[in-house]
Amino acid sequence: MRKILVLGLLAWGWVVSVARAGPPFQTDDPDPVPFHHYEFYIFGGSDGTPVETDPVGPAVEFNWGAIPNVQLHLVVPWGAVVPSNNPAYFPAGVGPSAFGLTDTELGVKWRFVKETRHRPMIGSFTMLEAPTGSYAKGLGVGKVWYKLPIWIQKSFGPWTTYGGAGYEIVPQVDYRNFAYGGWLLQRDIGKKWTLGAEVFSHGAEGLATPQTRASTMVDAGGYYYFRNPGFQLLFAYGHSVAGQTENYAYLGLYWTWGHSSSQGAAQPPQWSSAASSFLHSLPFSR
Repeated sequence: MRKILVLGLLAWGWVVSVARAGPPFQTDDPDPVPFHHYEFYIFGGSDGTPVETDPVGPAVEFNWGAIPNVQLHLVVPWGAVVPSNNPAYFPAGVGPSAFGLTDTELGVKWRFVKETRHRPMIGSFTMLEAPTGSYAKGLGVGKVWYKLPIWIQKSFGPWTTYGGAGYEIVPQVDYRNFAYGGWLLQRDIGKKWTLGAEVFSHGAEGLATPQTRASTMVDAGGYYYFRNPGFQLLFAYGHSVAGQTENYAYLGLYWTWGHSSSQGAAQPPQWSSAASSFLHSLPFSR
């Protein structure tokens, strides 16, 4: 029972209702999953303002290297809307709380420029959000909406930097189309850690969201490798430094597996042994 509780806590957390990819950061990269490889995340997160907090979790993400330089992407999230019910933020922040399935994310990441010694890689990560969440309860937009970003990345030994900008198209009442962008710098530290920090900005997203005004945030986080490659803990936290007050957080577990075209069938991740190794490493699981 204790182990089940721990997994539940790790799966639960807090992410913006108009979520962006790039776990655990808000800035994404142009590097797709390698051909014949797969990624799986279970995560939670939060992006809240004084108007409202929209927790998400448990949520799952699956990525597939379908063809060379192209990744197919799926996120199925459960989440909540928690208005502050502070009259100072009427009408945007006033109303009942709700929990349930939110909008499902489908996407294609395409790297159309490969990285060389002197040239960064460049790619797009076009996404559409299917209206699977209840619009009446505030758990979904009620219509299909889109994310259209371009990302750039360059690595220098243990250092990696990436970023870019995009535009979200949200064709619904009380939502707005808006631009967003960010840049991140991270470094591998030994064999167990990768740590980084980002600056991320977005425009006002509309009265139906917590982000009623523009905001710029600084987030820090990274990865802890239980097994490299294969099994990681992802984490990040950030706060606004300009514009509307906003907090961001992410916590998740990540698995990856696959093979080259000459190695035969792909091997699935060792779910039970990986989870068991992690749980037994926790002091309160003994």
